[in-house]
Amino acid sequence: MRRWKFVLIVLAAAAPSLTGCTWTEQASAVSELVRQADAAPAPRLEWRPCADDDLRGSDCATAAVPLNYAEPAGKTIELAVVRQPATDSERRIGTLFAAVGGPGESGLDWARQGEILTGELRERFDVVTFDQRGIGRSAPVRCFADDEQQRRFWDTTLVPPANAEQERAAEQAARTTLAQGCAQHSGELLAHLTTVDAARDMDLLRRAVGEEKLTYTGGSYASYLGQVYGALFGDRVRALQLTSMIDPRTYTGDARAFVFGTAAGTDEVRAEFLRLCAAAGKAKCAFAGGSERSDLTRPAAPPERAEKAGSAGPERVETTTAQPADLAADRLRARDDALLERLRQGPITVGAGEQSLPVRYSEVVQLHAMMLYDPERGWPALAELLVELERGPAGDPAKVRDVLAAVAPDYDFLDAFTAITCADQSASWRSADWPGLSRDIGTAAPLFGPFWLALRQPCAAWPAPEDGYPQRHTGSWTLGSDKPALLLNNRFDPVTPPTFAKAAQQELVNARLVVVADGYGHTPDGDCVLHLRERYLVDLQLPAPGATCTADRQPFAS
Repeated sequence: MRRWKFVLIVLAAAAPSLTGCTWTEQASAVSELVRQADAAPAPRLEWRPCADDDLRGSDCATAAVPLNYAEPAGKTIELAVVRQPATDSERRIGTLFAAVGGPGESGLDWARQGEILTGELRERFDVVTFDQRGIGRSAPVRCFADDEQQRRFWDTTLVPPANAEQERAAEQAARTTLAQGCAQHSGELLAHLTTVDAARDMDLLRRAVGEEKLTYTGGSYASYLGQVYGALFGDRVRALQLTSMIDPRTYTGDARAFVFGTAAGTDEVRAEFLRLCAAAGKAKCAFAGGSERSDLTRPAAPPERAEKAGSAGPERVETTTAQPADLAADRLRARDDALLERLRQGPITVGAGEQSLPVRYSEVVQLHAMMLYDPERGWPALAELLVELERGPAGDPAKVRDVLAAVAPDYDFLDAFTAITCADQSASWRSADWPGLSRDIGTAAPLFGPFWLALRQPCAAWPAPEDGYPQRHTGSWTLGSDKPALLLNNRFDPVTPPTFAKAAQQELVNARLVVVADGYGHTPDGDCVLHLRERYLVDLQLPAPGATCTADRQPFAS
């Protein structure tokens, strides 16, 4: 399985909710989780200039936190922490904690890419991020004996599978090789990777930097981390700004609905990709041109628009008259569907000779899902890929290799993603009727449903108690803070659709939601979003109820 770059969100199965539990029982469970964290000593952070050249200008430290919060004075693990000091020290407000998603993304790697946050937030706050436990330099998860075994597993595991034989092989690999490997090589750590553990780590870091209350920003999976923190430590929240929202109750309580909702969101954005590509034309979206069909790919196209291919090369189908926008988009969807159906039968080879490159169904589905995250770079690259697949032997394998390389996270991310996901969600998947669930999701969401579902398979064999790890939080999600949370979401988010954001707002109760009405991709941005974020985190100013943002630019705009 090719590695993916744009995965910023955990898309995990749901653990059972506390159906039948009383409010008193929930409150008692939360109180115990908080008591355990409060019993742990605050870490001592010895800040030093970071040795890494890519972190020049930042300070680094390590924080000792309990491995098991039920034993707060017991064994510890170390978290890697980085701080970008406020550039306007005279107007400094305090510390702003910023977290990345996945789960599995490294906060330190994020900081290496440049300023963590910009503008007034960079000026007024010390910005602190960290590698969450199990990730990067913070007690990283290990699931394989060595790097070669790890590489071989992830490169050969087909997610999603294209047929029943691949489905059986993927399930076997996930439940045995991966789940058992994680248990063998990280057994002591696995039970302490829940998001509750990460939220308690963050509260210790808050204490360590001397903040009475937490100021926090995080998106995607990190929005869930913020929700868990707010549910446990709501009275310690100054400001909670969450982006690209996960619905916490569905996430923890209804596996089927969560996967269905995610797959539906991905398919909706795929339809928008094809619609906007058709509207932009070939000059801005390569796939909007006439199809270039080799003998390997025969997408459905009206015969009156096609001319027979000559023996010298691929067939060119040119559109000679103007088409309604919906018809043009339908044609692109038919071509994309035909490519995917052809790939189900076997790989498509792009190019000829020694440089030719076979491309598999699983890789192309992954690329669809991951590249829809990023309309600026991912959408044009996806369009280029589809053109080269249509061309087949006449295509350019170098272009395809570039696209594949652009969506390549490291294998350690995939290990951490699996371990943290299953720490939160293993209880539900263990009892799931996998064949029935697979059939249902494959019928309702045939393209993306099996992809998001397959990523959960290791959780069915995860070495956790039958009811999951006892520190998991499954509700209530009400934010008991003096200041409502600010939630931001794009209208066309391929992984965390606005239905999730609206549900999250209802669950948090004390929250204000702003949707970027014409926003595409997984990360809301632009002047309106930046202004709302700054005014909230700096001045604790909320937008008016019902406020919306508009995007600064649209996909394929240049």
